[in-house]
Amino acid sequence: MDVQSASQLGSFNVRSFGAAGDGATGDTRAFQAAFDACLENGGGTVFVPAGRFVCGTLVFHDHTTLVLDAGAVLLGSQNPADYPVSLNRWEGCEQLTYAPLIAGRHLQNIAILGRGTIDGRGETWWKGYRENTLAYPRPRLIGFSDCTNLRIEGITLTRSPSWTINPVRCENVTIHGVTILNPPDSPNTDGINPDSCRLVRISDCLISAGDDCIAIKSGIQDENEVHCAPCRDITITNCTLERGHGGVVIGSEMSGGVKKVVISNCVFIGTDRGIRLKSRRGRGGVVEDVRVTNVIMDGVLCPITLNLYYACGAWGDASVSDKNPRPVDGGTPHFRHIHLSHISARGARTAAGFIYGLAEMPVEDISLSDITIEMSDQAEPAYAEMADDIPEMSRAGFFIRNVRRLRIDRVEVSGQHGPAFDIANVCDLEINASGTPAPGAGSPTIRLKDVQGGVLHNCRATPGADHFLRVEGAQTRGLALHANSLGPGAVQIQEDVPPGEVG
Repeated sequence: MDVQSASQLGSFNVRSFGAAGDGATGDTRAFQAAFDACLENGGGTVFVPAGRFVCGTLVFHDHTTLVLDAGAVLLGSQNPADYPVSLNRWEGCEQLTYAPLIAGRHLQNIAILGRGTIDGRGETWWKGYRENTLAYPRPRLIGFSDCTNLRIEGITLTRSPSWTINPVRCENVTIHGVTILNPPDSPNTDGINPDSCRLVRISDCLISAGDDCIAIKSGIQDENEVHCAPCRDITITNCTLERGHGGVVIGSEMSGGVKKVVISNCVFIGTDRGIRLKSRRGRGGVVEDVRVTNVIMDGVLCPITLNLYYACGAWGDASVSDKNPRPVDGGTPHFRHIHLSHISARGARTAAGFIYGLAEMPVEDISLSDITIEMSDQAEPAYAEMADDIPEMSRAGFFIRNVRRLRIDRVEVSGQHGPAFDIANVCDLEINASGTPAPGAGSPTIRLKDVQGGVLHNCRATPGADHFLRVEGAQTRGLALHANSLGPGAVQIQEDVPPGEVG
């Protein structure tokens, strides 16, 4: 539905219900009256013409479309009393929060369309959050729960009090051509966070956020199982993602599971991490069947991370940080069948990639294919991921630990300090035609420790390199080298490697 058709029969203009649109008068009652008129009509369109309309929480009804005309600006009220306190999922569990600016539950066939703007004017909320003066968690800008057939298209969203678009347990969600602009220092102003949703399509969006640009979630383990559904069948394509803590993120609230996610044809600019999957012991759940392809990154701290020791909110907790194997139980998360290909990143600062599976539950079936990562020549030491007991890094290559079945095919890292690939505790490894055009002095291109079952083939040492491959670890078994062009002295086998296990 476009603005022209929406402005004809079946449309309820908010000015007809007394909305002033002067940027000062509270227009919540007028807007809500227009929504209620749609309900009485069996459905319809709430039409917002050009103007500046101040509103608190607005509640949708079935079969309703909100159309913001060009020049229409919906301004979030800065009075907390205009946001009723209600039970909502926030950061993985149901709790009392201020209601979203635009809200609805158990609805079908709803939409927000147009060329207008929704401005949350979040500064008051951010100040209250930082000073710990808010009675409840902040409102989201748009929050729908348990809805079917939801469409958000064309609008601009800015200065959200917290998360910007947050569908929870919704089905058949389309978010297309939306612009989200939140200041880089605004706290927790994620762009789009589908949570326990099914059939989600996010396309052609520009998102610049103060936290994750897009974050896929599914609750935490101690939530009621009725609410903790998987987030699945998700496509993200043709998006530009800027400045967020993560470009596209899965977790860390993912206890319900995340399945069947495709991310393609996206540009990431200046995000802390690019593709980021995160969880920890106690969260449980399975993340599987994730494919990422045709992605460009520029100025990203660390382009690819899979972190099963995510410590935010649990710093210093030994049950989270322990790098030794622990018993596998219902709280053990599992990442598997994750494939990334056709990725180019320039100006990466901390590491080319950080993959750290649990000692008791390695990440499984991971592939990196046709990837080129160029490290920045100016980078200060920092942490590639949020985890206890990991070193700061600067211009490191791929840091990989605890993986079962890892495929690295035509992956090149340049400008790194140390090895291009630092790999340990991996079972079933294949490295094909990968390396670096500029190895660091005194460092191997590839360092392998305690690799059990692997093959390295079609690799070529750069002329002048001190050595290409260093193999370490008493647990190393069955490493085959085939059809490589490495030169004399290019392979170093350390004394702790059992005889005959490399050849």
